[in-house]
Amino acid sequence: MELGARIRQLRGTLLTQRELAERAGVSVDLVRKLEQGQRQTAAVGSLQRIARALDVSLAELLDKPRGVPSADPDAGVVAIRRALTPVDDLTDGDGPDIEPLTLEEAERTATYLWGAYWSGRYELLSATLPNALMQLRATARAVASEQRPGAARALARAYQAAGDTLVHLGHPDAAFLAIREALRAAEGGGDPMLDSALRMSVSWQLLVQGRYEESERVAVVAANDIEPRGDASEPELAAYGILTVTGATAAARANRGAAAAELLDAAGEMAIRLGHDRDVHQTTFGPAKLAMMRVDVYVAQDEFSAALTAASALPDDAALPLASRARHLADVALAQLRLGRDAAAANTLLSMEQFAPDWIRFQTLPRQVLAELVERKRRASGPVRDLAVRLGVIAG
Repeated sequence: MELGARIRQLRGTLLTQRELAERAGVSVDLVRKLEQGQRQTAAVGSLQRIARALDVSLAELLDKPRGVPSADPDAGVVAIRRALTPVDDLTDGDGPDIEPLTLEEAERTATYLWGAYWSGRYELLSATLPNALMQLRATARAVASEQRPGAARALARAYQAAGDTLVHLGHPDAAFLAIREALRAAEGGGDPMLDSALRMSVSWQLLVQGRYEESERVAVVAANDIEPRGDASEPELAAYGILTVTGATAAARANRGAAAAELLDAAGEMAIRLGHDRDVHQTTFGPAKLAMMRVDVYVAQDEFSAALTAASALPDDAALPLASRARHLADVALAQLRLGRDAAAANTLLSMEQFAPDWIRFQTLPRQVLAELVERKRRASGPVRDLAVRLGVIAG
């Protein structure tokens, strides 16, 4: 369903266009043009406010695909939800007969899930997460006492992968449940760096929901808890860096430019001390990741020329996961679009689909950029139109 038709459907007879505009803090002209199809998209902040006024998530407003259809009844979002909400403790332990893994197998399973996540393979994750979560939960119960911390860490990492995947699939409520379960499991893991990584995921989930102030606070409090002093290890430097730069992106979206700059500076100090990009519990941080996130901060503040200048400083061979590089290109495409460089934006989107075809299908920002490109060129044809059809932005 096109965005305008979706807004009109959700507004129904409860709100007039003017009442919706007033509640959302946007112009009635924007609401009218969206509903009449004269505009196909708007700034993310405006869409967030419209969604909030209609009491839906941004994913629901944009009619984002929220499932991964499968012939397997034990795969997909519904199966992940079921795995996240067991009732064994309420049925005398009379649940599914799940064979526990060895600790080595549990660790490999968690690593495999994260490899799939950073490759943007959400369909694969929707098929593997349900059983993996149940196996890892059974493992955490069955291992010997000396192996319990390792099993708890593997389970926490799997819950985190489930939560982050569910965000991309448009299920923020289930995603938040998963990350809360990850935090609970990590309590038995004895690894403060894992706890920091999980809090970064919490901050990111709040960011996606438009809860910018809470997102910033979660990231900053977690960063303060582990602020490196003296001869800090590389994992400590990386964890502090990713938390501060995540807080910066939230502050930028909350129109707190000074706070965003201060947090970027703090992250920059960590990147300099590291000197290279380092992975710590599913998250990469270092000079390349900082450069990528700096672009995102500029885009969030509508500083599009600065964003493209910053993007040019990111090496083509930067050591970043596929999903991170694709997300960076989405920011670049938006900046190019806002500066009137439509052909460059189109080429960026086409390049993004070429190397991240699984990832792009479940993303909102590329679809928004593409919708605006099509809107500007009513008779769009060729590769741009074909991409718009493949992503469901326009009918084939």
